[in-house]
Amino acid sequence: MMIGKILAAVFVATCAFGSAAPPNVLFILADDLGVHDLSGEGSSYYESPNIDRLKMDGMSFSQGYAACSVCSPSRASIMLGTFPSRHGITEWIGAASGTAWKRNGKILPAEYAHELPSEPTSLAEAFRDAGYRTFFAGKWHLGGEGSLPEDHGFEVNVGGNHRGSPHGGYFSPYKNPQMKDGSAGELLPIRLANETVSFIEQNKQQPFLAYLSFYSVHGPIQTTEALWKKYVRKAGGNPADRQRFKVDRTLPVRQVQDCPIYAGMIESMDDAVGVVLDALDRMGLAENTIVVFTSDNGGVSSGDAYSTSNLPLRGGKGRQWEGGIREPYYIKAPGVTKPGSTCDTPVSGVDFYPTLLDLAGLDLRPQDHRDGVSLVPLLKGGKIAQRALLWHYPHYSNQGGDPSSTLRRGNMKLIHYWEDGSDELYDLAGDPYETSDIAAANPEVVRTMRAELDRMLAETGAKIPAKDPRFDPVKHEKWLETQRTKRLKALEKQHAQYLDPAWNPKNNWWGSKVTND
Repeated sequence: MMIGKILAAVFVATCAFGSAAPPNVLFILADDLGVHDLSGEGSSYYESPNIDRLKMDGMSFSQGYAACSVCSPSRASIMLGTFPSRHGITEWIGAASGTAWKRNGKILPAEYAHELPSEPTSLAEAFRDAGYRTFFAGKWHLGGEGSLPEDHGFEVNVGGNHRGSPHGGYFSPYKNPQMKDGSAGELLPIRLANETVSFIEQNKQQPFLAYLSFYSVHGPIQTTEALWKKYVRKAGGNPADRQRFKVDRTLPVRQVQDCPIYAGMIESMDDAVGVVLDALDRMGLAENTIVVFTSDNGGVSSGDAYSTSNLPLRGGKGRQWEGGIREPYYIKAPGVTKPGSTCDTPVSGVDFYPTLLDLAGLDLRPQDHRDGVSLVPLLKGGKIAQRALLWHYPHYSNQGGDPSSTLRRGNMKLIHYWEDGSDELYDLAGDPYETSDIAAANPEVVRTMRAELDRMLAETGAKIPAKDPRFDPVKHEKWLETQRTKRLKALEKQHAQYLDPAWNPKNNWWGSKVTND
């Protein structure tokens, strides 16, 4: 590490910026935020002016993907530049697998790694070893003791631990051993933003990598009374005939964006993004700071809090369709990206690692980020070689997703299901919302893509699930019928109540009100 700092002291950057000073990096990662959960991506209900500003200040990728439809695998892929099937974290860490899986499914979910591997070199380690100060704030969920952010290259860690959601909720006290509690009612995303600003202020005379990883907008969904009231009004009432949910294959899926609690969470996270962006402007660092904004998987339209709709994309978090893996994917690199530019090339979370190294003028590490490629040619308005993108999720998700593996090649997307060996094929150019499975009409395309999918799974060391001899088809049909009837009815009632002016969470708004309010 000392050698890296010495090198940084004499470093004259050959980075894409063309600047003599190494660029700073601010990486902002949202949790469970779908691509259409932003006003800049077409939502007429949610408000995100600061994130929208970031999109307009840089390049947005209209087909930007997370590496998985659930969190831990995607987060590991950002840190390592490899597909989940290669690094081994194919499920959110803590989920049951193998015979420990007690739900009634046709297969046994595959075993998976439960912490970020120490090899290869991580994104943070690469920047730290090049002389950058490194900082992490927020959600980690890539292991516990021995595999925390500070074990993988981050010199400072505020709040990152083994948990996938905020243990104490979104208002202080947080019950987080990696972060001191704030004053009663302090809001978590704002606290994480302020911690990030403090780090930048203390290290603005040297290059830094600041990784702001929000717990927002993961459940539990919580907001202030004021924001709830604002979005109740914006929803324009609660029509009695409004149907919010529709069953898609397994579970009810939300069709409408009108949850006022979730909308308040998006606004609070957006405010926090504004705190950090404004600080960069105030400190005169904006023109020498690369800023990335993305999310780890699609919005939660089914399962968990059932909080948003990803329409017109199909599905959401935990599901194999576009709504589960398409993300806001923005990169602002001053002097490189043209403000307001867009790119339609499919890109993945595995690409951030080599892209940031390239932008910073650091040597690429193809032996580490083996599946990612530098997007700098695209950021400059050029092209990259066409390649296949791979997703491998041999598990049942809490959101009704099926154990499957997916390959995208050009505009064609193949989904292979491990329960029965069937395949779906979609032409995303003509059918971006995956309404028509064209596998039966295109057997040669399916055969070719299946062969490529199988090769990539083998090459990356993918673990394949096995059949579960405990499966009971009669119980499964009863469970499905419950989802179509009782569960659907209960969700409609619950989410209608959120818009009732008399609704109250009955717990002092999750502590957002201090006792003397």
